[in-house]
Amino acid sequence: MRIAFYGSSLVSAYWNGAATYYRGLLRALALHGYDITFYEPDVYDRQKHRDIDPPTWCKVVVYAGNVAALKDAAAEAANADIVVKASGVGFEDDLLLAEVIAASRPGALKIFWDVDAPATLAALKEAPNHPLRRALASLDLVLTYGGGGPVVEAYRALGANACIPIYNALDPETHHPVPAEPRFAADLAFLGNRLPDREERVEAFFLEPASRLASRRFLLGGAGWQDKPLPENVNYIGHVPTADHNAFNTTPTTVLNISRASMAANGFSPATRVFEAAGAGACLITDAWEGIEQFLKPGEEVLVARDGRDVADLMCELTPVRALEIGERALKRVLGEHTYAHRAAAVDRIFRRRLRAQEAAE
Repeated sequence: MRIAFYGSSLVSAYWNGAATYYRGLLRALALHGYDITFYEPDVYDRQKHRDIDPPTWCKVVVYAGNVAALKDAAAEAANADIVVKASGVGFEDDLLLAEVIAASRPGALKIFWDVDAPATLAALKEAPNHPLRRALASLDLVLTYGGGGPVVEAYRALGANACIPIYNALDPETHHPVPAEPRFAADLAFLGNRLPDREERVEAFFLEPASRLASRRFLLGGAGWQDKPLPENVNYIGHVPTADHNAFNTTPTTVLNISRASMAANGFSPATRVFEAAGAGACLITDAWEGIEQFLKPGEEVLVARDGRDVADLMCELTPVRALEIGERALKRVLGEHTYAHRAAAVDRIFRRRLRAQEAAE
């Protein structure tokens, strides 16, 4: 079966937090026999910051950032059995959605795949005439990067025919334990781009503990923090390519996950970083959010902090031996239950069941 997937970028993780999710899930889906083409616009300098070559398991089509090129790319949806428009493509998202729906052939499965459900739902609730809101009834299915029951209920209330969360996961071939690298040495490391929906929480969960624990070493990676005032014991290293994420996670004593405010409030939204860190065997501290126990067991496979004081206290209590034990248990858990192979098997069942139902209805 052929999938036409319209997303932000598969070949570049630059200002593109969904890259790991796309890569892991689509590679695993390809093993189920899907012929996948990923369409991405040439915007935000992502093509200048490619961190992987076009893969063998998916054809990548990069189209120019103009309306004519978008329409040409969208027209290719007519050749697919399954058409996916992701959220946050980054160039004329509403027009792209309309064009791929119009181009999809009768009988094709039409899907909106939301990789930032809290932000999308907030926009839909504020704008009753939002193009996506009007299009929901014409879509067969909404899949989401996370969100659990609250997101499913919200999408159904807005008119979606069905909504199913497909959570982040681990790609063991990409994220796995590696030897430590001195340049990433720290007592606590955090990796995340500077975003309005996250900055206040980074101040509370990362910078406040750094100020409290002046003798400890803190490592900050991610784009956009260069003009942010930082405590002297914080080493800022800028954008960290995905090829370095394993060492970034493996080397420090512990690493920190800080959810964006909307994700934390919604719950059931584990960030990609959670599985990257666990897959590297890292000891992870995460901010508290509802549903964490569905993925990792607090206190045994992950440490949970309610605020910056908790982070500092956990760091002071943590021994190197316990950190290693937590990391080992987290790795075992995600390999057993939370790989992209697990997620792709679920998606494959969803696709095939719905296509059979549509064929039967014709």
